[in-house]
Amino acid sequence: MLPIRSGCATDVGRWRSQNQDSLYAADGLYLVADGMGGQPAGDVASKLAVAELTGGLAGEPPTPAAVQQALARANQRLLDEGAQHPDRAGLGSTVTGLVALAGGRWAVLNLGDSRVYRYADGALGQLTVDHSAVQELVDAGLLDPVAARHHPRRNVVTRSLGVEPASKPDVWLRDPVPGERFLLCSDGLTNELADPELAELLGSIEDPQQAADQLVRRAVQAGGRDNVTVIVVDVPADPEP
Repeated sequence: MLPIRSGCATDVGRWRSQNQDSLYAADGLYLVADGMGGQPAGDVASKLAVAELTGGLAGEPPTPAAVQQALARANQRLLDEGAQHPDRAGLGSTVTGLVALAGGRWAVLNLGDSRVYRYADGALGQLTVDHSAVQELVDAGLLDPVAARHHPRRNVVTRSLGVEPASKPDVWLRDPVPGERFLLCSDGLTNELADPELAELLGSIEDPQQAADQLVRRAVQAGGRDNVTVIVVDVPADPEP
């Protein structure tokens, strides 16, 4: 795996009293989780999800099987939390991530409607698929993708951590490409900024920390109706000969 740089930022937004997003960005492991279940359960859910995943995946690069196992443990951890604390029953969390694997490949993982994008050669592409009621309508041809951004059920998630039986996570494997950039984010970003604006910011700001800061700032300025969390990950381009 090529040496990588990253930057991250999060903000409670303009309307929420508590930030229920959590993130981790270090040493080839990048995670964004968006908690559900109301206060304080959502805050607890995202923190527990990230803690369980980092406990299983941080350190030596994991295998794809280890990624799946860590997601299963995170799901069970949230179930156990709800069973032990009745006031937190029903807590859950989305999670999306980018993991540097043993052997040098990336794993892109997802449960819920947080997202991973890839920006390269001036083009932005969404790598993950939302697990949401609105996405199912789009896939069925019953809803236009542009209209989906404002649909009243856009926040209804169909897969997450913290459910029984466990949701099937999406995990894709990718080879790293010099010069590519990844964006990981909660839906607080994508509910405020459309893809063209994301691409413009990712393409115009070279430093990943500055890019993350500006993406969050723009989302809050655009409305900030939810917590906003962003990680930008850069794979350096090949050095000039």
